[in-house]
Amino acid sequence: MEKCDARTRAYKNGKTFDQCRDIAKIIVLQMEEKINQSGQVEWDEILRTVEHDELVYKLTLKYLRQNGYDIGDWKRPRVIKSI
Repeated sequence: MEKCDARTRAYKNGKTFDQCRDIAKIIVLQMEEKINQSGQVEWDEILRTVEHDELVYKLTLKYLRQNGYDIGDWKRPRVIKSI
């Protein structure tokens, strides 16, 4: 039985997980600029920016949280700068 290697499995549009991580890191930089300018970014805007790619979307939120941003929850779906 063959096993799929998580590092080489193709995700949306044939991207590997490493490629998705790299894309998410680039998008985080764009989102950080928008958050610093306007104070917040809605989850919908992030979803449109990643072109509805679920994996890149989740990685983007993860990296924003790691960088110290409040990523909100289902009651307030937005990313803001933490105090």
